[in-house]
Amino acid sequence: MDFKFIAYESSNGVATVTLNRPEVYNALNDAITFELQDALKAVAKDNEVRVVVLTGAGKAFCSGQDLKDSASQGKRSFLDSLHKRYNPIVTAMRNLPKPIVCRLNGVAAGAGCSLALACDVIVAAEEATLIEVFINIGLVPDSGSSYFLPRLVGIAKAFEMCTLGSKISAPEALKMGLVNQVVASGELDAAVKSYTDHYAKAPTKAIGIIKKMLNKSTTASLEEMLEYEAYCQEIAGSSADHKEGVQAFLEKRKPNFVGN
Repeated sequence: MDFKFIAYESSNGVATVTLNRPEVYNALNDAITFELQDALKAVAKDNEVRVVVLTGAGKAFCSGQDLKDSASQGKRSFLDSLHKRYNPIVTAMRNLPKPIVCRLNGVAAGAGCSLALACDVIVAAEEATLIEVFINIGLVPDSGSSYFLPRLVGIAKAFEMCTLGSKISAPEALKMGLVNQVVASGELDAAVKSYTDHYAKAPTKAIGIIKKMLNKSTTASLEEMLEYEAYCQEIAGSSADHKEGVQAFLEKRKPNFVGN
């Protein structure tokens, strides 16, 4: 695929999407947000892709909206920008029936923080930081941050992060439950690979269903989830990977999951 502001690679079941504007810490202009939408559509359609890695080029993950770019365009509608640029990205990430691993190599600020939190797994370098920076320019969180944060850290801590706009270091984020793992920068690729190696050979269909179940659970009652679990289990139980898993267990060997 031909992109200008992101790099896209796919190999051995792993698609790596890299925000590629390192000179501005991978700030998000209009073009890169539309390219990211296209990349997510591509991985959704590609049956060879079993897991996605989202990361940034250079020292940063993503510094959020490119303020210089937006200022140069004069007055614009925030509502239109979110509806056309950011919301489709976050929706596509959460609806993607494949795991997304965030390789958090540096700062994730504003909408960049939201993108990180929209991933399924976050592996962070020790020097990485997360910042809900919106308040520092008189704005409110968007791109899903107001949804993800209170579910991850609770209302009180989410309010503090959103109203103070202070940096959260990777080790602190780990303690808060914002990220899954923190490693030295030199070990970041190996740590990410440990996840992608697993997911590239895992029962992808079941993982996609689990993702839908956990999304639904945040707003559903116990009774609703019990019913939804039964519905989802019927689907998973009819999959080729379930049959393979049972057969492998009976034959005392490792299963060869194909993702469906």
